[in-house]
Amino acid sequence: MQKGRSKKYRIIQALRVLTQTIFFILFFYLLLETRFPGEDYIGRVEIFFHFDPLLAVATIIASRAVFLSFIFSAITIIITFVLGRVVCGWVCPLGSIHQFFSFVFKKSKLLRAKKRPDGPTTWKYYILIFILISALFTLDLVGIFDPLSLIYRSFGVSLLPALSHSFTAFLGLLYQINLPAFGDSLFQFFEILDLNSTFTQGFFIGLIFIGLVLLNLARERLWCRYLCPLGALLGLISRWNVVKLRIDPQKCTECGLCNIHCQTEAHPFPNEEWKSSECDYCYTCSTICPTSAIGFPVKSAPEKITRIDLSRRKLLFTSILGVVAVPFFRLSPSSRRASPKLIRPPGALPEEKFLQKCVRCGECMKVCPTNALQPALSEAGPEGIWTPILVPKIGYCEYYCSLCSQVCPTGAIKELTVEEKTQVTIGTAWVNKNTCIPYNIGTPCIVCEEHCPTSPKAIKLVKTDVKLPDGTIKTPVAPVIEIEICIGCGICETKCPVVDEPAIYVTSVGESRSEKNRFLLDILKPEEQERGKSI
Repeated sequence: MQKGRSKKYRIIQALRVLTQTIFFILFFYLLLETRFPGEDYIGRVEIFFHFDPLLAVATIIASRAVFLSFIFSAITIIITFVLGRVVCGWVCPLGSIHQFFSFVFKKSKLLRAKKRPDGPTTWKYYILIFILISALFTLDLVGIFDPLSLIYRSFGVSLLPALSHSFTAFLGLLYQINLPAFGDSLFQFFEILDLNSTFTQGFFIGLIFIGLVLLNLARERLWCRYLCPLGALLGLISRWNVVKLRIDPQKCTECGLCNIHCQTEAHPFPNEEWKSSECDYCYTCSTICPTSAIGFPVKSAPEKITRIDLSRRKLLFTSILGVVAVPFFRLSPSSRRASPKLIRPPGALPEEKFLQKCVRCGECMKVCPTNALQPALSEAGPEGIWTPILVPKIGYCEYYCSLCSQVCPTGAIKELTVEEKTQVTIGTAWVNKNTCIPYNIGTPCIVCEEHCPTSPKAIKLVKTDVKLPDGTIKTPVAPVIEIEICIGCGICETKCPVVDEPAIYVTSVGESRSEKNRFLLDILKPEEQERGKSI
């Protein structure tokens, strides 16, 4: 009897590992498929996000709007309500990574399982409360902490680019040691993956992710135990599940192994202290029990559940902190006058609404075929950290591409067809005559005009007189911007041959999504405009 039960839970545990592997492969496959597919439509590569109830709740509260795709998060809620936090233990790709590294650290003796006093498992509930209270005041910070946003951002902006650089170095080594055939095969494989390799904050974002993984050296699945707000939300929902832990008092020897090896501090022993809100149903306790005393029978009848011990004082402090944080996160010059570098992707909602919906997942940055979209640092203030901005020095907005609007999981970037996208203005180009080659040294240069994709072209070439230091005058053709036509795609800045600071650059002024970020003459009174013309 004991043998059969032990074998039963070993099989269930093996099934859990298999399920985790399948979902992680699915996550990684969708991540790799978030790239230019060779056609206008990419498919629903962002579907994972729509099953996340934390993203759904926080985004709906902050934006005061319902995004229909989040209906799938109801499936996660129902499963958790009936079966407990199985999503954390069986599905979540970030949880799988933490469990894998915890296993590796234990096998390598870097992490030793031993009985310790209970840790601060309530932290994640305070983080959840902070996020939801801030969302009530339209400050959406959920993307910083949400496990799906965190893992997508870390892989897309840091880990995969690091892999791309490592591959480039390895490929160079293969050619140096005279293995061109092998090198060509590898090159073709990585060419298909189409990995963007340049991100301004890739190192910093990667460092955060690696730091979270290394926390498992201190406690097994430390992120899941103490910090994950999605785990906290699912823990609150799971308190009424039908799968309950039961310890047979006739078999239990009170050895304490179940508590020592519990991955989430659910405290299996004694039975009355078991915390169903912390248990992720990994079945480690029932597998390692030497007498097979632990089981998980299905019991639909309600029972007394150990309550989550939240300090009223800390609860009040966290709530106040969530309110007080709102104005501090909005201390930014861009709230008074738009930052010239704050160039959002085409289809982005007006800035206020955009920040209420963007969850900083990095999907748009991963899919951008020119690597133009980058995580913001200070351009949008603290509230806009890691949201996407266009950096023309790195790449440009491809004229016939609307992929970023298709992969946005929350509607922060409105989905556009290619035809609609070409009519959207995201900024305006300007010529710096001090560094522009024709204006400065009189040598003809038409690179920006050649690459301008609009029809008619927004960059015109006109003759100009340039006086050289020796007194001679040249009359080359030089670029002039027709601001009514320019859409701010940035290809002119990307392709400009001036190496350090491109002689033509793009700012956010004139963007379609904003009624305020306009040219100065657009906001002057008619009499002031006439006065300006006469000067």
